[in-house]
Amino acid sequence: MPLDQAVNEIEGFLLWEAEKDRARTRAETFCAGLPWLTDTQRREVELRYCQDQRDTSQAYLERIATRSAALRTEYEGVYRALRRRLITALLVGAVAVAAVVVMTVVGMSAR
Repeated sequence: MPLDQAVNEIEGFLLWEAEKDRARTRAETFCAGLPWLTDTQRREVELRYCQDQRDTSQAYLERIATRSAALRTEYEGVYRALRRRLITALLVGAVAVAAVVVMTVVGMSAR
């Protein structure tokens, strides 16, 4: 496994663990506003809240990943087109300079 892929996987793991911690914290905060819950009910609500938050986060991250891949493809296409245009402009410029040099040399030799 390439190093950058391993780093990405570790980073993804750490980010996901942080998201799970945030979900737990939000669940506890939510349940703190419901003082009438029994301990069993509180645990159940926290579990369901955490699961809902994780599902929401996962769906959001999947949408971001899909959009990122689409943008990457789009930007790579634009980059290739710009690179082709630049190379074409440089080649046209080089041919123009060469033509001017040839015409100058031919004009000087004609004298």
